[in-house]
This record gives sequence, C-alpha cells and structure tokens, in this order.
Amino acid sequence: MHTDCGADQAEGLRRLLVCNQTQVITVVAGKAGVGRTSAAINLAAALASSGKNVLVLDENHAPNNLPMRLGLFATHDLLDVAQGKCKLREAVLANRGFCILPVARAMHALQRAEDRTVTLKHEERQRLKNALTEASDGVDVMLVDTAMPVLSQIEGQVGQATVSSSLVSGAALLVVVEATPSGITESYALIKRLATRNAHQQFEIVVNKAGNEKAAMTVFENMAKVTRRNLTAHLEYLGYIPFDDRLNYATQLGKPVIEAFPAAASAKSYLKLSQKLLRLPRQQDEVEGGVSAIIQNLMKQVSQPAALARCCEASGAG
Repeated sequence: MHTDCGADQAEGLRRLLVCNQTQVITVVAGKAGVGRTSAAINLAAALASSGKNVLVLDENHAPNNLPMRLGLFATHDLLDVAQGKCKLREAVLANRGFCILPVARAMHALQRAEDRTVTLKHEERQRLKNALTEASDGVDVMLVDTAMPVLSQIEGQVGQATVSSSLVSGAALLVVVEATPSGITESYALIKRLATRNAHQQFEIVVNKAGNEKAAMTVFENMAKVTRRNLTAHLEYLGYIPFDDRLNYATQLGKPVIEAFPAAASAKSYLKLSQKLLRLPRQQDEVEGGVSAIIQNLMKQVSQPAALARCCEASGAG
C-alpha cells in the first residue's frame, strides 16, 4: 500500500482513504433474528455480481455468524493480525466474489482495553489500524454486519456494550425492519436512540419478510409518521425482501440466494436493493469520513462506556 508521506500521518491516512472512495454501509437491526446477517450476505453477493469489489466486516461471534452461514471457518481474524500472529491475507476469507474480515474479537479486545481489563500494546493498535487501512484499499463497498449489543449487570451496574464503531461514524445506516409489530417497535426504538444519542439523521430502510410491496410500504409509512412526529431524523424507503422459501433453502445450502436461485423473487429484490444503495447520495461528512471514520472510532478511547451501553440497552440484547 502506498501512502502520501506528509508530516501528519493521520492527515495522510485521511487523504488516502478519501481517494479510495470506499462506500461504507452499516447493516443494523433493532433485535436479533430479523435477517440482518442474511441481508449482509445477499447484498454482498448482489453488489459483487454487478462488478463491485466488496468487503464485509463481520462483528459477530460464532455461532451462526456470517462466515458460518456460508460454511466457512476462520482460522485467523483481525485480532490475530493485530497481535502479529498472522498476515492480513491469512485472516481474510474469500467467498464467491466478495471477502469477509472477522473483527469481533478485535473490537471486543479494544473495548476491554478501554475498560482497563486488558491492555493492547501500542504496536498492536498500530497493526490493527494498518490492517484495516490495507483491507479497505481498492474496495468499492464495505458492508458492516453489526453485532447485537451485549449488556451485563455487575453489582447493579450496566456493563460495557459490544456495539459497532461504525454506528458513530459517517457510514450509511441500513436498518433491516421485520414486518411484525415487535420488529417495527424495536426498529423505531433503535432509530430513536441513534438519532438522539449518536446524532444520526438519515436512515435507509429495508422491510424484511413482507408479504408484498403494499404491506412493506404500510410498515415503512407507519414508522416514518412516528419518526416525523417525534424526531428530526429522516427515513428513506429502499425496498423490501419478500417471504421466499428459496431464500430459506439457499441459507440452508450456505449460499446467497442470487447464486442458488437467481430467478427467485428475493434474489431480484436484493439485486434491486443493491443498486439503490450504490445510488445513495453521499454527504460531505460521509465522503471525508467513510472507512477513516470506522478506523478512528475503532482506535479512539471510549470516554463514556456507561452512556454507550445505555444507548444500546433496549436494542435487542439476548
């Protein structure tokens, strides 16, 4: 990787990543089990099928995380790279046109380090930063499959939350909303917290497991109405993923649906959604932030862990 050798290393890194123009899309959900990881897999495959170089950051621990859904086994991950146990290429998993980088343990270690239960050495932090920068080089789209919050009660105190660093960056947020009453409620609760605590104002919405377009639009319009009444945030409808037995069967086969059943209704929906994501207007702060913002948020100290935990407390832990 080539860098612009300036006096300020951070500024040089920022310029490099701006030139890279990687589009960062964080896939989130208000609760577990609504299809967030499935959406990340199928969007990655759809984007790759259109010729994009796609990298997925997987923030979830096994079991049933993104690599395992695809029948992949990660012998190394980002933390191993940071600790000098392997090279980046040994931690990246290649799968049918896109790549996956497991980052769950690295993020957990960073958060524990800030909580002073584990110490990450300076050289380990630098290796982590360099690895993320190298991984993003040449990538058109980076998808982040976010971890669900994990909260603990210790002596009556709210514990540290495992939460995506990209939630506080300029990355686009794609909210996967399940078309059920609980799915709608939890999704709105997540949007409210991110809008009020993390100053996010724009949310892209995809409705999952909807019977048809009309049903999906009803879900979206109800959420948008409540959001307009109570928040300054804006919701944008990008589409829906229909009930589709072939999507479930493709998941059982460990394949994206567009590969296993390209003519399926869900495959067509994911292809359409991927093209809408590519056409999203990019704000100036997103252009200047992007991957750089994720890296900086991974590396910076969490100054208010209790507040961060409270921000995620009701977003579907368990």
